[in-house]
Amino acid sequence: MTIAKLVHELNEDIRDREIRLIGEQGEQLGIMSAAEALKIADEQGLDLVKISPQAVPPVCKLMNYGKYRFEQSKREKEARKNQHVVEIKEIRMSPGIDVGDFNTKLKNAQKFIADGNRVKVSVRFRGREMAHTDIGRDLLERFAAQCAETANLDKPAKLEGRMMSIFLSPKPSK
Repeated sequence: MTIAKLVHELNEDIRDREIRLIGEQGEQLGIMSAAEALKIADEQGLDLVKISPQAVPPVCKLMNYGKYRFEQSKREKEARKNQHVVEIKEIRMSPGIDVGDFNTKLKNAQKFIADGNRVKVSVRFRGREMAHTDIGRDLLERFAAQCAETANLDKPAKLEGRMMSIFLSPKPSK
């Protein structure tokens, strides 16, 4: 769903018979004709901007519109800079993984979770390893238990073809 950009009516575009005028500092200047309000705006070197078209009478404000638009775009840029896209990082292991490798993968997963990303941990079974899927399940459960203080287990271990995987997501910070 996209939010429509707000387009304001400016100066001569405002054709209403009467409007409620608000000053630059937010003070009420009363109800007057659009022509009078435009004259006041010109005298002060400001723009007349319709901010509430559905009100009766419509509400207009005196402001420096160029500066207003600049400030608005600056705020939007700042908001975009601060948002974080959650990615799904994948960590793959085999059932015969050794302690050192397991710990390395665990550290990587904890780093991904600390960065706010979801982690898919999967075990790939090759050949005769398919007969021992319980080893893979234990491995994944041990992995989830090690990450328990920073992450929640989204989906329990599930076998899909030759891969068994779990999903971990960061715990919401308080």
